[in-house]
Amino acid sequence: MRNFEFYNPVKIVFGEGSIAKLKSLVPRDKKVMLTYGGGSIKKNGVYDQVKDALSGYRIIEFGGIEANPEYETLRKAAEICRKEKVGFLLAVGGGSVLDGTKFIAAISNYAGEAWDFLDGKARPSVAIPLGSVMTLPATGSEMNANAVVSRREMKEKRPFNSPLVLPQFAILDPETTKTLPESQRINGVIDTYVHIMEQYLTTDGGAWVSDNLSEGLLRVLVEHGKAYVEKPDDMTVAGNIMWASTMALNGIIRLGADSDWSTHAIGHILTAFYGLDHAITLAIVLPGVMQVMRTNKKSKLLQYAKVVWGITDGPEEERIDKVIHKTEEFFRMLGAKTKLSEFGITEDTPTLVADKMQSIGLLPCGEHRDMDYDIVKEILSLRK
Repeated sequence: MRNFEFYNPVKIVFGEGSIAKLKSLVPRDKKVMLTYGGGSIKKNGVYDQVKDALSGYRIIEFGGIEANPEYETLRKAAEICRKEKVGFLLAVGGGSVLDGTKFIAAISNYAGEAWDFLDGKARPSVAIPLGSVMTLPATGSEMNANAVVSRREMKEKRPFNSPLVLPQFAILDPETTKTLPESQRINGVIDTYVHIMEQYLTTDGGAWVSDNLSEGLLRVLVEHGKAYVEKPDDMTVAGNIMWASTMALNGIIRLGADSDWSTHAIGHILTAFYGLDHAITLAIVLPGVMQVMRTNKKSKLLQYAKVVWGITDGPEEERIDKVIHKTEEFFRMLGAKTKLSEFGITEDTPTLVADKMQSIGLLPCGEHRDMDYDIVKEILSLRK
């Protein structure tokens, strides 16, 4: 088990009706920028709840943050923050809105080129404080310091991280999920599942507490993921999926263990090239990673097969085959497509993706940095 330090100051406010508590969480003496996406919060009543809770506050709005938040969009928001002297940001929506808001918070008081933070040339020294109202369980962004930003003209999707953009609070009201489209519910379960797998399916390093937490979360998703997709009015299911999403990426389940993130690295390039939903790229890539890296991950694959899926009979290699199949079958049972060809992608994707990852410094990847150019090509060749 590896040494670790852990600190997470995000206040979680969970439960039905909790949006009304915004008045005690958002500073009244600051001008607030309310950020959101395509406007679904105005259709499902969340916008009205937020505005009611913040009646009397000085609020400006910035809508239109994309599902994969665009660099230029976020720069425009930062310019408004500077001009209007915004003192607090409130992200209302899913993980993409919050990711974008984190980046806005970091670049609003930066005199240089904002891309510096995504290129590794600079780190933020100050950020506008922020909070969130989450309406889409998926990314876990509400309780971590991470974000991902896209730049369409460069066909790139890059990660960003700073402790300065940890939200001060996150409101998790399962009622907000009722009107989500089925596709977003499917994506949310898959995104959460793969977040856990990237921190769990690595080495057997004796991090028993983290392993057990991960396995418990995976079982919740396996047992209740389909119900979440099919029964949007079941608040017990929605609440548990929402909390699982937060737990998947708030740092707790990685403590003392190794992490991988190769599936995400490959998936980000697929999204940048083809515009596929982030979670769908993960459903495409993960079974390939499990197959190609099965020798390196053998111990944890067998543990995963036994504890999460109850697969205990047969030779070890046969059990690994079964659990890889079960994982992909689970994604498909939720309603996801898991092959590139199902999206009409027939070009030489393995080479294109491996070339791009090589050119921007994403290779080698994996928990041991042993996944190189040829391995990425092999993984994607299996997923055509």
